Amino acid sequence: MASILRPDRRRLAPDLEVSRVVTGLWQVADMERGGRQIDLDGAARDMGLYADAGFTSFDMADHYGSAEDIAGRLVATGGRAELLTKWVPEPGPIGRESVRTAVQRALGRLKRERIELLQFHAWRFSDPSWLDALFFLDELRAEGLVGHLGAVNFDTAHLRVAIASGIRLVSNQVVFSLLDRRAAGRMSAFCREHGVQLLAYGVLAGGFLTERWLDRAPPTEAERSTWSEMKYHRFIEAAGGWERFQGLARAVAAVARKHRVSMANVACRAVLDEPAVGAIIVGARLGERSHLEDNARIFSLVLDEEDRKTIADATAALGSIPGDCGDEYRRPPYLTATGDLSHHVQSLPPPYRTRADGDRLLCFSGTPWEPLAGYSRAIRKGSRISVSGTTASHGSRAIGGRDAAAQTHFVIDKIEGALESLGGRLEDVVRTRVFVTRIEDWEAVARAHGERFGHVMPANTLVEAKLVSEDALVEIEADAEV
Repeated sequence: MASILRPDRRRLAPDLEVSRVVTGLWQVADMERGGRQIDLDGAARDMGLYADAGFTSFDMADHYGSAEDIAGRLVATGGRAELLTKWVPEPGPIGRESVRTAVQRALGRLKRERIELLQFHAWRFSDPSWLDALFFLDELRAEGLVGHLGAVNFDTAHLRVAIASGIRLVSNQVVFSLLDRRAAGRMSAFCREHGVQLLAYGVLAGGFLTERWLDRAPPTEAERSTWSEMKYHRFIEAAGGWERFQGLARAVAAVARKHRVSMANVACRAVLDEPAVGAIIVGARLGERSHLEDNARIFSLVLDEEDRKTIADATAALGSIPGDCGDEYRRPPYLTATGDLSHHVQSLPPPYRTRADGDRLLCFSGTPWEPLAGYSRAIRKGSRISVSGTTASHGSRAIGGRDAAAQTHFVIDKIEGALESLGGRLEDVVRTRVFVTRIEDWEAVARAHGERFGHVMPANTLVEAKLVSEDALVEIEADAEV
């Protein structure tokens, strides 16, 4: 192989440094689709070629087919690598031992005694088990089995909840590209304020931001053959369709011709230049295609003001991808390969326990106050659901620290979980009543309420009140009509 430029590196933590272009191994699962088998030893040798060229950082997950096993084979041969993996549990309750089992399984596959970065994905936030998982993972971090924790596809609100609750997250892995600019707003501002670095994936929009698709007709269903192509074609449709996307592609191509580089180089460099981005993740199909030399050119490319304006004008002509980061996995329109969650999860169990009581259905969130004071978290009678005054507690834990916005988001999560357990949705809420301990928190609480209920617009009251719990900055009750 010809000599190539060594990749730039970035510290995610004092003892964790990665290449700014991380090689993503999600394609391993696609290559093994339908029961196909790949040569694990050969794939490990191909990983070694990336490491030898300076691309020593690899991103994988427990559900990326044989990716962790392949990485372990590279480690067993003495290959240098930073292994970033993910744990994506099935929805439902999460216990301390199940977390330990998942971490030990990953350690066994990776042939490591310590996972350098373990990233966690939650399928929904209305079920508080996502916080259980993070607290248990943090225990394993303190024990030394995990070096650092990161998030995957967290939105800004729940990144705030986790960090305000004392979970130290060094990264958040989200879609971030010239096609999808969601992470450039509130997410980037929050991450820069709190020292979290973004690991950006989807930077090439499943390969659509390359010369292969420039000035082409829209891909047929047969041409969308990989999971990535199926997924990011949905992003293109959400952003305004193929013709508007071609406007972006032509702008990227013009900048690429000016600098005599590839479109992929320009698309990658533009995201790497975002202030909150620590690294980008570029997928590899081990043994099939290698873009090592082309990827290396990213590090010598410098975009000037004219380039940035050309790109900004093109992105401004696109429609916005709906929601915040990660919403494509949690609410319609599901921008996944299949357009739903059918290839990810089997079912979404109710977040909380319910019990029938005559013509009423009662919901319990597990707080010790419910049996002590003799009340339900929520009651459904007919089409009416009434949710009790709810604070930011989970079991014996106070959630959200002294961050009123974080507490508000978790309170609304609990309300949403209670509604879902009783057959309702947040969209069914017709009234909320908000009580704040300190009136100076009213705006932070109101803004958080607006983020979550702005599309619902229920009747609302907010007042200052003395709350029972000293930890509680906010309490909310809600009424809903299903």
